[in-house]
Amino acid sequence: MEQLKSLMLEELKTAFSSIKDEDIQGFIAEISQARKIFLYGLGRERLMLQAFAMRLMHLGLDVHVVGDVTTQRIQTGDLFISSSGTGYLSTVEALLKIVKAENARVVFMTASNESPLLQYVDQLVHIEAQTMKDDIHKRTSPQPMGALFEQAQLLLFELIVVKLKEKLSVSEEAMEVYHTNLE
Repeated sequence: MEQLKSLMLEELKTAFSSIKDEDIQGFIAEISQARKIFLYGLGRERLMLQAFAMRLMHLGLDVHVVGDVTTQRIQTGDLFISSSGTGYLSTVEALLKIVKAENARVVFMTASNESPLLQYVDQLVHIEAQTMKDDIHKRTSPQPMGALFEQAQLLLFELIVVKLKEKLSVSEEAMEVYHTNLE
């Protein structure tokens, strides 16, 4: 058990460390300048993005998870944050076309070095990690499917929240004001 725990932590450290500082700084700048923020992903990546959306809301930002019935119209000055570890999802491409037609900005996270979606992207965040697309016989991690990519995303989001909290001068008490009381 200890050996597997150590291996998983080492894999996560490697994946998380692969994210370039300038990409993280660019991501933070995009969020800081956005009027509204929209997040979209599928499967477990969507769950990571929903957790991120919650924290951005705690910071007092205007955030929407695409697909929720309360999602507003995206417009110029807004930011669309999306993820596809494998580099391509047809739904992401369809949404990116709408986003760019409305002159909104795009942050895109992927593990792929080649993606047809890059033509729509203003800020790329590359995470060097195993995804579902990797050949099952060439996978090096004992973790299934895209688990490593998703874990690295969650850590990235937590790092960004810490940096935004500092940049926006938001206290822990101020964040708690935005936390739901409907629990």
